[in-house]
Amino acid sequence: MRSTNLLILAVAAGLTLAGCGAATTTSSGTGTPRAATGVRVLWMGDSIAGAQAPALEAALKAAGVAFKNATSTGGGNVVAGDHEVTAMAARDTWKTLKENLTSFRPTVIAYQITTYDWGTPRQQLSAYQKLSRTAEDAGAKLVLVSAPPFKIDDFFKPHENAIKSAPAMAAKAVQDRYLDASALWGSDYAAAKAQRAKDGIHSCQQGSAAFATWFAKRLGELAGFAPAAPAVWATGPWTGDERFAKLGCG
Repeated sequence: MRSTNLLILAVAAGLTLAGCGAATTTSSGTGTPRAATGVRVLWMGDSIAGAQAPALEAALKAAGVAFKNATSTGGGNVVAGDHEVTAMAARDTWKTLKENLTSFRPTVIAYQITTYDWGTPRQQLSAYQKLSRTAEDAGAKLVLVSAPPFKIDDFFKPHENAIKSAPAMAAKAVQDRYLDASALWGSDYAAAKAQRAKDGIHSCQQGSAAFATWFAKRLGELAGFAPAAPAVWATGPWTGDERFAKLGCG
């Protein structure tokens, strides 16, 4: 784990040119606690977003931002589509969101497009617009971010067209609050730049740290907070999260 931590730090520190980012006592790196910003981020998505959550929580808390992980394994989607599985998962997602709006009171809802946002472009746009209205009614901003490139295996192949159309519908729904993660990952899941785990879908610690660095910077620009330097949070206890062991990460 020591060698893994050092590698994560090196990767994350090198990404400061590309960017970085709830507690009030996290060190800013100078020995002075970073003051709370008042920003409260609810992080939504599927298991891909779930693998990114430990690093993202560390990065945002280091910046004085409250964070709640609301991702779901095997679901997390807001687009119901016409498939029984995605319709059931979407019902769960909307129900959980309603509960989190009351209990956590986010100022930002950040939703990463899931691998289960199956449906027609119209259904996708309608769902993302509904999510935007829901956020606005709760006094929060909605930020949508594209999923990283991932392996389209036999399970996802029948839904490839929907997977491809979702980002454009998300961008149409929120416009300047849509973040295209291809700027970080590229478009080829097998490329070294994509930093996918052995399964070609999720990320290990290094990829999660890279995403947290990139996303926190861009989220800070939209929500009005300064991200913390990766050196502050990148080698924290989050690197030992059990998700990474299950993915076979070193």
